[in-house]
Amino acid sequence: MTAGEETASTEGPAAPEPRPAPSQLFDAVETARSAAADEAADELGGSAAVAAVGEYLGATAEDDGSVTHSFAAELAGYRGWRWAITVASAGEDAPVTVSESVLLPGATALVAPDWVPWDQRVRPDDFKPGDLLPTPADDPRLVPGYLDSGDPAVDELAREAGLGRERVLSAEGRRAAAERWQHGERGPAADLARSAPASCGTCGFLVPLAGALRGAFGVCANGSAPADGQVVAVGFGCGAHSSVGEPSGSPVYVSALVYDDGVDLEPVGAGS
Repeated sequence: MTAGEETASTEGPAAPEPRPAPSQLFDAVETARSAAADEAADELGGSAAVAAVGEYLGATAEDDGSVTHSFAAELAGYRGWRWAITVASAGEDAPVTVSESVLLPGATALVAPDWVPWDQRVRPDDFKPGDLLPTPADDPRLVPGYLDSGDPAVDELAREAGLGRERVLSAEGRRAAAERWQHGERGPAADLARSAPASCGTCGFLVPLAGALRGAFGVCANGSAPADGQVVAVGFGCGAHSSVGEPSGSPVYVSALVYDDGVDLEPVGAGS
């Protein structure tokens, strides 16, 4: 036995290739069309069911014993949908039976958006007085207060207060908040920040956050600024920066003075 033969024998026998589906499954177009009409009759009833099954779109083998035939769905409000009828057989000489009849969306079909859990659809401006938003017990943004949160400032406070708060921000919670604030309306990409004379990181009105987020975010303490009392990224900025000084000269444009000395003026009478 050669080395190549020995290697081949240790890998075991090759997996058998799948057998093609029996030919009568691909030929069962009318059987599939009749099943699609029956499915449409359950929804529409009467002669409208036949008209609801449109052009034949082709067949696809599911495995070596079943094939799915597709027909265009001629239904109001279902543009781009198709009837999918799966037929099956136990072998070349076995009868063809209908396994499944279903209406499916195609690539251009209008379908409802993916369902989003209610707690992920809620936005801050949705809250009204008295509304409550429970926090899941396994919320990845929070960890128990007696665990190491990974934020030195939070852990130090928890030790001083003897366990501190029941739950504190986890590393994942801090990352999520940082990403939200960085790309939000008070981040460096905001229109207001791009036209600002300087950034919040150099502004005297910035109150830095404590803990791991200190170097990237703070709270604006300028009562005249649009972000007063809000979390801002150090790259954010506005026209109320502490380094903005009083303008020199009048803020209103004054045109050049024109003297009319030496010009002969003729009075115009009321009756002229």
